[in-house]
Amino acid sequence: MADVLAGDVGALLGESAPTEAVLENAVKAVKMMARAYTRSVGFDGDTPNDEIAAVIVTAACRLARNPGQLGTSETMGPFTFDVRGGFQGFNLAELAALDRYRVHGL
Repeated sequence: MADVLAGDVGALLGESAPTEAVLENAVKAVKMMARAYTRSVGFDGDTPNDEIAAVIVTAACRLARNPGQLGTSETMGPFTFDVRGGFQGFNLAELAALDRYRVHGL
């Protein structure tokens, strides 16, 4: 197991990655959500296993790309780039990985 670092998220985002502080906050927030979702199953202390770490990286990428969580629109000539809202939780593939570790009530 290796902890998820802001650099892991930045590497996946490439040259368009936001600041280190934004990446660190995104990783911290998503890690807390993943820990809460799985009720700490799949974590060794504060370190997630590899499957949960992959979920944290991909979800943190989405959060870091739009940290304000607001819709934006940019137009340059005939081209428009729209961001409709922001991070809205884990996607289906991420939930499939997290559900392997989620403890369900009776």
